[in-house]
Amino acid sequence: MTPSPVRVLSDDDVSRLLSLSALLPVVEAAFVKQGRGEVERPPRPHFPVGTDETGENPAGTALTMPAYLHGSDTYATKLAAVHGGNAERGLPTVSAQIALMDARTGLPLSYMAGTRITNARTGCIGGLSAKYLAAGDGVRLGVVGAGTQARWQTRAIAAATNLDSVRIYSPSDSREACAADLRDEDELDGVEVQSVDSPESAVSDANVVVTATTSEEPVFPGSALEPGALVVAVGAYTVAMRELDAETMARAAQVFADVPEEAAETGDVADAGLSASDLTPLSDVFEGKSGRESDDEILVATSVGTAVLDAATAGHVYEAAEREDVGREVEL
Repeated sequence: MTPSPVRVLSDDDVSRLLSLSALLPVVEAAFVKQGRGEVERPPRPHFPVGTDETGENPAGTALTMPAYLHGSDTYATKLAAVHGGNAERGLPTVSAQIALMDARTGLPLSYMAGTRITNARTGCIGGLSAKYLAAGDGVRLGVVGAGTQARWQTRAIAAATNLDSVRIYSPSDSREACAADLRDEDELDGVEVQSVDSPESAVSDANVVVTATTSEEPVFPGSALEPGALVVAVGAYTVAMRELDAETMARAAQVFADVPEEAAETGDVADAGLSASDLTPLSDVFEGKSGRESDDEILVATSVGTAVLDAATAGHVYEAAEREDVGREVEL
């Protein structure tokens, strides 16, 4: 028997198929599966690759991220790369591709552009956190950072909640471009979006704060947080990286994490003297086991990313591609 063709999906194909409002429940269900231990998520190896212009340092870091959700028809492996020097070349710093396989036969089903999938599923973490943990009826969002993920977090929070306003801060003029881009998006029609000239201006009076940076130093003073604020930190993923200061962590009544054992190794959590056992899995929130206990308490949700969400999102996109016959089929 000749194997079925492999469906190849470009970034344009993925963009056509991916809706944040449809993806949010997919990501939520994947979190619940992960929290119940109903997934396979092997360690993600990462290793240096290439050499930079000096010939002395690696050009970048490669990562391999496999995952399977029990009962799913598919499993996936994401191949990702982080090359800091690409910015000077006019190329993306982070790139990713996803190989999707048939869970019953192991045969390949699809090979798809993965960068947009990574961005969208990470944005959904902020969207779901705001949906379940924000205080009040409407969201006043403060964003520190003005890059790709700042945009995706804002889009997903708009899809998941009643978003009233957005204030964006970055130390560069990129904050103005980010605000302009978001104002042009249909999903944010009617939402007040503006850039501000200090982190305090972004954070003060916000009931949801998102940090999406690559900083190694805290990006706003914890004293600027309003009572009841939810802080969603998605930037720090190593012990050297840090977005939240000691006061923010000390004021937090609860700290949630997508992957507690990995989030405990980031600068935000480690510098606060917290361990994995001090962190509440976000899956507990979605199952109603934990959550906000008062409108005045400050909460923190941290994210380092999990391949489980990549696998769930890739499967979701593939199903849509099959229904709509999107992409190109090739024989391997």
